[in-house]
Formats: sequence, C-alpha cells, structure tokens
Amino acid sequence: MDALLAKVIERHGGLDRWNTASTLTTRLTYGGPFWAFKGRPDFDSTELVEADLHRERIRHVQEGTGQVTEYDSDTDRVTVTAADGSLIDELTNPRASFAGYTQESQWTLAQAAYFRGYATWHYLVEPFLFTWPGVEAHEVEPWTEEGESWRVLRVTYPESVHTHSDTQLYYFDDSGLLRRMDYQPVVNGSSRVAHYVSGSTEVDGLVVPTRRRIHIRQEDRTPDLSWTPITLDLADVRIR
Repeated sequence: MDALLAKVIERHGGLDRWNTASTLTTRLTYGGPFWAFKGRPDFDSTELVEADLHRERIRHVQEGTGQVTEYDSDTDRVTVTAADGSLIDELTNPRASFAGYTQESQWTLAQAAYFRGYATWHYLVEPFLFTWPGVEAHEVEPWTEEGESWRVLRVTYPESVHTHSDTQLYYFDDSGLLRRMDYQPVVNGSSRVAHYVSGSTEVDGLVVPTRRRIHIRQEDRTPDLSWTPITLDLADVRIR
C-alpha cells in the first residue's frame, strides 16, 4: 500500500474498523444552482441517505415528499419511486444514457438520481474505497494552496466502479484529512471540478467529512471561488 494512503486510512479509523461496518446513514442537504441548471430544481433538497459501505449501492428518501431514489451498480439500475411505492422513472445502464451530453444538457429525473447516487456513495466511502481490488492509488507531487502544503494521491478506478472520471486527485493535510478532490465528470461534459471538504465527525471510530463545496476548476488547477454550483452538508451520521 502507498505510504500516504496507509496514513490516510489510519487517520480515518483504519481498515479493521471499516471492515466491521456495513451501512452509513445520514441526513444530507444538497444545495446550489447546479440542480436547477440541469433541469432538476427538486434535487435542491434534504434527503435521508443510506449507503452500503462495501457495495456501490445507495438509497435517498426525500424529506417532505417521501420520494425514493435508489442506485445499485450490481444491477446497473437506478429507480425513482413515489412514497406509495409507485414507479416514477428508471434507467438500466444509466451511464450510457449520457452519451453525447455536454455541460449544457438537461437531465431526466433518473439521470439526476444516478449522478447524485454514485457521487454521494463515493463521498461516503472514500478513502477506504482506494483499497478495493483494481483501484490504484499513488502519491504524486504536493500542492500548495493558501499557504498550506497538501500531499496528493492520484487514484485510478477500474471500469467496474462508477465514478466521475477514471482518474482523480485527492489532497490531504498534514494530519491525513481530506481537503480537496479534483475530477471531471464524464456525465457532465467532463467539466473541471475542484471539490473542497471541511468539517468532520467521528462516528464509532470512523471519521466522516460533513461539509462539501464544489467549484469550477481552471486549467492551472486553481479554483473559481466566485460561485458554488453544488453544496452538501451532512448531519446525524450513523454507522452500523
């Protein structure tokens, strides 16, 4: 295992503790103008989220409406159902439905549910996901930002893992906590993203980030902080 990855895993609670956990639940509030821009203002919402920690599977239940969105990579299917269980929308092989899409393309309900599903699942299982078979993580040159020097992991995912882009960068502070992520979501025209992480909570020995702010990234890797397309805020995190 890469030395930086080993430090990061230990700082977040260690693999032994992680392997005894199965599910994470949280009350998660999504915000920002991105959702309306993609034609889904209803995704600017608060959701009760349940994520499987060892399979790419996640469930959202929207507060107020009771609408349920579920994504399961094993079946490669996303579903959206009403509170009464009736099917509203679904997609099989959802990634293929984005072929030819640009940053300006609007999304169907099921497409937005897929994007939010796989993305949020990643955020909840990183950095332990980096130890999965087929995932490669190696330290690269450090990055200096706002007077701080962050160590950087370059992580490459196999096709079996649905993610924003095959290769992503993760920035860690001296203590081993995640501070930033860089990626280019292929489902959104491979737009450049700088995703900042702050705040964390320790739940039964595992560290979970609680505040995320997502910005556009310039070609030189600097962020455009003038606006924030997407926000995520976690509360009431539980692990079992």
